[in-house]
Amino acid sequence: MSTEPKRRPARDRILDTASELFFAHGIHAVGVDRLIAESGVAKATLYKHFPGKDDVVSAYLRRMDSNWRGHLRAAALAGGEDPRDQLRGVFTALERTAREGRLGCAFINAVAEYQPGSAVHAVAAEHKHAVRAWVRDLAAAAGAADPDTLALQLTLLIDGTLAATRVEHAGSAATAARQAAHTMIDAACGSSR
Repeated sequence: MSTEPKRRPARDRILDTASELFFAHGIHAVGVDRLIAESGVAKATLYKHFPGKDDVVSAYLRRMDSNWRGHLRAAALAGGEDPRDQLRGVFTALERTAREGRLGCAFINAVAEYQPGSAVHAVAAEHKHAVRAWVRDLAAAAGAADPDTLALQLTLLIDGTLAATRVEHAGSAATAARQAAHTMIDAACGSSR
């Protein structure tokens, strides 16, 4: 029996490498040859899984979408049973994430590099719409008089925080966002305390 650890599938290695490189250096700054070299796959293997670089980028963003929305849901549930507390929980988790050094937003980065109408831009926009719809549902359950407006305000605050942590002290930006979110939630839904 072999004692060597099982090697991750090639597709996963490509996406793991893309995640690291795209986030650190930008999407356009990372070429296919670098993805191939750093993921340890052959060129034919990359093209077997992804017909082109934009397909790698779209798959990377879909993976990030799944991870980020899962993180948001877990943060909301950790906030408690009350939907207002769940909305607050998102910002508590955002603050914790910033303090751990996980900064920025893959989707904001992608829309900065791709034109509207491109497949990559569409994947990033789809993510932002899905997050806003989820926040809107929580805002409605929390009793917000205007859940659409509160959802827009809160998701703008999330996106602003993610962008600001790339240039500001991450912990301070996230703390300010948490405080602002609590004020906005209480004003829109009434304080639960």
